[in-house]
Amino acid sequence: MLDAWVDIRCSDGLMNTFVTYPDPAVDQAPVLAPDLAKPLVLLLMDAGGIREELCEMARRLAAAGYYVMMPNLYYRLSRDFVQANRSREVMFAHMDSLNNALVCADIQALLSYAEQDPQAATDKVGCVGYCMSGPFAFAAAAAFPEQVMAAASFHGVRLFHAGPDSPHLAADRIPGELYFGCAETDEWAPASLMQELDDYLGATTLHYRLEQYPGTAHGFVFPQRDGIYQAQGAERHWQVLLDLFARNLH
Repeated sequence: MLDAWVDIRCSDGLMNTFVTYPDPAVDQAPVLAPDLAKPLVLLLMDAGGIREELCEMARRLAAAGYYVMMPNLYYRLSRDFVQANRSREVMFAHMDSLNNALVCADIQALLSYAEQDPQAATDKVGCVGYCMSGPFAFAAAAAFPEQVMAAASFHGVRLFHAGPDSPHLAADRIPGELYFGCAETDEWAPASLMQELDDYLGATTLHYRLEQYPGTAHGFVFPQRDGIYQAQGAERHWQVLLDLFARNLH
């Protein structure tokens, strides 16, 4: 893999972003030939902030043949926030500083940057969000319908609520495919709420699937989440995610 940290200019400042993709000189990814640009995938961080655990997840996506960008969505407040080093109150304040509109504006900057890199293909883009960024991936599919062809949310929060910015309200504008992977036990996104989302989306034209992962809790995909990580569910999440992107980005 080739890795780099780049500063991407957004309307509110410089957003430090982790970028990784297969080295064209030694590309072993089975999906694309070495001389072709790789489909862009946006990996949106959870509330805990950018950390090596997430960089490894980005590299795993890149190894499958993708140009992966993982932005620090907290750049307006901090370039290096990691929840493990701060209180939960500070984390929630950072989380609450974001909304769908702000993140979609940042995604526009990511797309513009990638369009200038010959290693990235931006005509069919994938997006995946975890926990707090689940709704951001959902919203991105509506905000960029001509580019975001596949989006996924895993143990996402605020996917369906009464506020005017709930991402479900724009579901009819999404031509791509969406996937929602839900934990069986999740105080932040309880099963009853996910059933309401499923009922709502089922009455739309959206191409989607909502699936519950048995025996899992909120955050189950993260290997370093002690007592929460569930290997079987996490590996299924990878299989589903790579299949989703393979169907829609090539």
